[in-house]
Amino acid sequence: MLKVATIAEARRFTDLPNIGPAMAGDFVQLGLKQPQELRGADPLRLYRQLCKLTGQRQDPCVLDTFIAAVDFANGAAARPWWDYTAERKRLHPDL
Repeated sequence: MLKVATIAEARRFTDLPNIGPAMAGDFVQLGLKQPQELRGADPLRLYRQLCKLTGQRQDPCVLDTFIAAVDFANGAAARPWWDYTAERKRLHPDL
């Protein structure tokens, strides 16, 4: 599947780098309707909200992917979600 180069080109969450059907479903479950709603979002808030909605602690790589998606939505170049693991561990060592 071809991914978009900018958030403006995205029509579906799965158009975004790092986002497949399961993660797209997570965004919908969080109440998001379009990829552009990720601009300015707080990835940690999204992660905690998803944990609450599902009643279980999500794998920390979900937070890494949320960070990657929000960073991309805010104009950063696409990077693999695992590039954000060190940042997540530094900012949120409890996760």
